[in-house]
Amino acid sequence: MPTSAAVTAECQQHDRYDMIAEAEDDATRDALMIAAAQKCEHYEIASYGTIRVWANLLGKTELAALFEDTLEEEKEADQKLTQIAESFVNEMAANSRGDEEEEEEARRSRQVRGASRAPTMAAERGRSRR
Repeated sequence: MPTSAAVTAECQQHDRYDMIAEAEDDATRDALMIAAAQKCEHYEIASYGTIRVWANLLGKTELAALFEDTLEEEKEADQKLTQIAESFVNEMAANSRGDEEEEEEARRSRQVRGASRAPTMAAERGRSRR
């Protein structure tokens, strides 16, 4: 069922790579890479689970046992990725995004203050020239 070509094609979708490449900070990039890896793991879990059932239905119990072992390895990899993401990566990405938004808001606020002070400063210059 899952061939190297199929897994590679599924895991190398360009939209995911574009998102990773366009991430504005390392924390967000890390979270996106984990999400992409988990998508591959979920594809493999579904594939190995299905082919294990088919092997059992066909009486190929030894082959089914091999697929079961591989399925468990994929589930363990997914769990490790989940633990990493939930332990700190997702939070860092969320905080990093919040920091960027706060910085943008502060920049806009400075621009607004500067723009609102510009007429006052021009008026003061005009008065001082008199």
